Amino acid sequence: MIYELRTYTLVPGKQGEYLKLNQEIGRRTRGDKYGKLEGAWTTEFGLLNQYVHLWNYPSLDERDRLRAELMKNEDWTQGYVPKIRPMMLAQENKILSPVLPLTPPADAGHVYELRWYRAHPGKAAEWLGHFKAIMPVREKYSKNVGLWQTEMGQLNEVVHLWAYRDLNHRGEVRGNALKDPEWQKFLAASAPLLVEMRSVILNPTAVSPMR
Repeated sequence: MIYELRTYTLVPGKQGEYLKLNQEIGRRTRGDKYGKLEGAWTTEFGLLNQYVHLWNYPSLDERDRLRAELMKNEDWTQGYVPKIRPMMLAQENKILSPVLPLTPPADAGHVYELRWYRAHPGKAAEWLGHFKAIMPVREKYSKNVGLWQTEMGQLNEVVHLWAYRDLNHRGEVRGNALKDPEWQKFLAASAPLLVEMRSVILNPTAVSPMR
């Protein structure tokens, strides 16, 4: 199983129009016939005017086959893509392999935080070893939604996704975790392995399975 994390940077002022077309044409046309949509969000903090979507495929070969089939669908190639393409400034894509199973929240009403850390070359596996070991401590405060490492795109990256009730809940959780002595030990051991850390706050769109 692989995951594809796609990020589209939209022309300022075009996000609403893009989301309307995505809901009314794109999602209806594509469904889950060409890969399974796991989540779709817009950015709230971080780089704005972005649409972030996460897809699941059985394998890279199957992804290639399904995307080739999608390109034969005229509702997609003629009825959708020409309308949204002028709204895009940039597209970014990461192919991810799962480190932990994807565990979406069972209920709705969340904000999400997508974090990605770039490790020094050759150090991503070591960082992941520390992170998986400390996960029972961290999950006393909130549950992890997904944990991956990059296979294509920026290498030596770890990507993780968290869900919170709201931003106040996020602040409370992170504040409590930082007081935990075991989490402090993890930070001391793992931080030297990293080159950079990035984070965006995400709001689910109307088409997102994760809400």
